Amino acid sequence: MFFIVVGVGLLLLKVFEFGPTGLWPWWAVLAPFGLAFLWWWFADMSGWTKRREMDRMEERKTKRRRTAMERLGLDYHKVGKSKARTDKFYAQRQREIDKVEGKRTEQREKNRESILGSRFSADQSRTPPGDTKS
Repeated sequence: MFFIVVGVGLLLLKVFEFGPTGLWPWWAVLAPFGLAFLWWWFADMSGWTKRREMDRMEERKTKRRRTAMERLGLDYHKVGKSKARTDKFYAQRQREIDKVEGKRTEQREKNRESILGSRFSADQSRTPPGDTKS
């Protein structure tokens, strides 16, 4: 961006023939545009711009996650400041996850037993619902 600003400035000075820039050759006035092109080519080929873009995306993702955790009422803002706090936070979070998963597992097992206990075996007679003949 710096080269573009300098190039536009020199171009304006050359067009309006202001100061000694009006006497410079055109190649010297347009040189910053060529340097800007070379800089952008180098930045793209080396992956520098892509890395910066990825870093910005990671920062936005981290900020979005932090905001979501704060809205859920979790002390996410304390995470990352010290190793002990981070470990404590993740241990607390894991306990909460284990508690919820434990309840889900109990409910699944209860539902499974209920379904298995209600099946007819092959030697039981089946009567249609509402049939009172027995």
